[in-house]
Amino acid sequence: MVLTLANSLKFRRYGTRNLPLNTVVLPGDRAGFTNQREPRAGIKGARSVPNTLVLNATYEPLGVVSERRALILVLNQRAITVEESETVLHYAGGEMTLPTVIRLVKFVRIPFRHSVPLSRRAIFARDSGRCVYCLATATSIDHVIPRSRGGGHTWENVVSACHKCNHIKADKSLKEMGWKLRSLPREPVGAAWRILGTGHPDSRWLSYLTPYGVDAYSPTMASA
Repeated sequence: MVLTLANSLKFRRYGTRNLPLNTVVLPGDRAGFTNQREPRAGIKGARSVPNTLVLNATYEPLGVVSERRALILVLNQRAITVEESETVLHYAGGEMTLPTVIRLVKFVRIPFRHSVPLSRRAIFARDSGRCVYCLATATSIDHVIPRSRGGGHTWENVVSACHKCNHIKADKSLKEMGWKLRSLPREPVGAAWRILGTGHPDSRWLSYLTPYGVDAYSPTMASA
């Protein structure tokens, strides 16, 4: 992707009273980065999914931002580029490659909520992209205790499944099917899990997420 500097600087800023949940506001800054999707604005044809990983000064993963937001942080010397993306930005004096991983210059203390957001992508990553019933490639999620029978939409009751097993099981219980789980589903732990589920993760993020809870091999990351 090729951009011009004028277009790249047209990003949306949030007032601090209207920031989305999980948004981190840097000292002296009215804009923030978030673990949620950012609104589409500014660059024609740009992806609406945040695609730059933000690391704390200690290399702890904090969240994801758009490339244009990452550019502003780097130009303002609030962050440094750690990994570059394929997006090249042209300006009057030359060109630069936008970052896919940045690290904040100063440490920021973040009051993260303790629970990890439950999402389809995070479920696939936790279950290694495999059906928990037959180990085939997962294509959907399933509620172990069906919702129609009072099962909740929780980490302990949602698993990845293939289309065949999901269709056969339908709203039956595991006891009725004679099936057993190979392992009990649990909520994953670690700062990196807050990153998964926010969009399409970049495979270049893996080495920065591995120390914070993501396995060295993750089909979700490998296929990104």
